Amino acid sequence: MNPTDDRVIFIAEAGVNHNGSVEMALQLVVAAKQAGADCIKFQTFRADEVASASAPKAAYQLETTDRRESQLEMLRKLELPDEAWPKIANACREAGLVFLSTPYGPRDVALLEQVGVIAYKVASGQLVETIFLARVARTGKPILLSTGMATLAEVAEAVQCIRETRKTATAHPPAGFASLTLLQCTTDYPSRLEDANLGAIPLMANAFGVPVGYSDHTEDAMAAVVAASLGARIFEKHFTLDRRLPGPDQSSSVEPHEFAAYASTVRRAIQALGKGLKEPCERERLNLRNMRRGCVAARDLPAGSVIADQDILFRRPLWGVRAADAELLVGRTVIENIPSGAYFDLRALVAGNGENS
Repeated sequence: MNPTDDRVIFIAEAGVNHNGSVEMALQLVVAAKQAGADCIKFQTFRADEVASASAPKAAYQLETTDRRESQLEMLRKLELPDEAWPKIANACREAGLVFLSTPYGPRDVALLEQVGVIAYKVASGQLVETIFLARVARTGKPILLSTGMATLAEVAEAVQCIRETRKTATAHPPAGFASLTLLQCTTDYPSRLEDANLGAIPLMANAFGVPVGYSDHTEDAMAAVVAASLGARIFEKHFTLDRRLPGPDQSSSVEPHEFAAYASTVRRAIQALGKGLKEPCERERLNLRNMRRGCVAARDLPAGSVIADQDILFRRPLWGVRAADAELLVGRTVIENIPSGAYFDLRALVAGNGENS
């Protein structure tokens, strides 16, 4: 999204939580819309092009899936056929959701271009693959780039690669999306709050001059609320129909009612931030007169008295001369008697030089 755009975007990361079922993928689309998501994101890949036969599972995958199968065997169960993607993309459009997907190779990018994806999400693992980043950048579509596991120097190299490639590709970001958005991310499922490293959000925003959102793998909304306070306006959260389902990401995902509550909490946090200006709100203006004080006489002041500091007290409500302007009264001469406790009126005073105030 554009840095000056106040809109908040919530991405339901369905990923592979369809478990290889097109029907379940379509159910996820409906559920994401009902939960208040703006986008739903899947993963487009061929298992044989992602992992080798000898690739071990990640630690979290060993905890959530069959330890006896390889990563490749697991991924094969989570593939969707090519013909599924137009159906899913159309279902998203009909539901009023933005369809997003994460490609893992050139073949996937070509397929998603045919489907008509409007933006690409690039996973953290692919941030260092500059040849692949350049392939995605040549599409001219907006890129949301997760930065899990990366150093600032690696992020800088990725950003430079995308920008250099974009010099020969025309980008036309749709409403709500910038040409490039970085996402602070911790590659662990679920990730600990103390590993969120949310201070990297303003660091990367200042370093690269791009919006920085948050791909959230923590277990509640706390980190997202902090991310919002640091400027994040795009939020991604793993999404499932039921976290008890089998699959590597199901147990660390949120169910539809939880996603709705998560988005509501973050929206309220952003609402609480206001416009970044220090000024009274409308309801404060209504209270101002009764809460602030005006200047009243501390004693009976007969005509001809010269007002001193000790002759002035402050009382609610604000009337006549504001307490903030009390110094304007000091040294003035009283024209008519002012009883103790009466509000001062500049029209009843003469300035120190003898001229009417």
